[in-house]
Amino acid sequence: METSMDKAEKVPTQEKAKSTNGQPMVELKDVTKVFYRGKEPLRVLDGINLAVAEGSFEALMGPSGSGKSTLLNLIAGLDRVSSGTARVAKRDLTSMGDSDLAKFRAQTVGFIFQAYNLMPVLTARENVELPLLLTNLSSAERKKRALTALRVVGLEDRTDHYPRQLSGGQEQRVAIARAIVNDPAIIVADEPTGDLDRKSADDILLLLEKLNRDFKKTILMVTHDPAAAERATIQLRLDKGVLI
Repeated sequence: METSMDKAEKVPTQEKAKSTNGQPMVELKDVTKVFYRGKEPLRVLDGINLAVAEGSFEALMGPSGSGKSTLLNLIAGLDRVSSGTARVAKRDLTSMGDSDLAKFRAQTVGFIFQAYNLMPVLTARENVELPLLLTNLSSAERKKRALTALRVVGLEDRTDHYPRQLSGGQEQRVAIARAIVNDPAIIVADEPTGDLDRKSADDILLLLEKLNRDFKKTILMVTHDPAAAERATIQLRLDKGVLI
């Protein structure tokens, strides 16, 4: 089955630019998140209202401890809201059970983190294939999709290399290929350039821009780096659990 990555490679950029309809990809209403230290409540997010349009590239900034990663985890279905509602890709996350949330994450969300989280004993292609092991795809189809994803991130000549044979920037590209191999509706990126030098970081940011512009991927990125945030089309700021 042809994915949007395959289709996007065949469509001129100007035509692709018209395809984003701006429908909400993320809708948060009055979202709070409370953790507990013993019996003491700690309110990390306080009444968050957020709408992220389909096809947008948004950066979330704020000081350490402001709740950025917590907010990203709620949107990605890795955690649950304490109150309020969260809809992502037209799915109501607050009404889902654990198994449905797991399916949602596997089918809808692509994850990119500061730590690349690659398996050292697997090649670049095998690392990219990992999310597809949860599907019913054949081995040949999994390989085809992994190679397509690696071609998108510019690593078609590194498919059989192990992580130890790659630079930090190349490892993050493999992680990005793994994030897009299941053709997700939304990509969540938590400090994706945090461990990289400026040149490698700029290369990764250019790649994220390409995924947003040419492949119409909705991207929500947490970053401390103002230079990274400037690459996004919209910048948000979170402070003490409140969106500013």
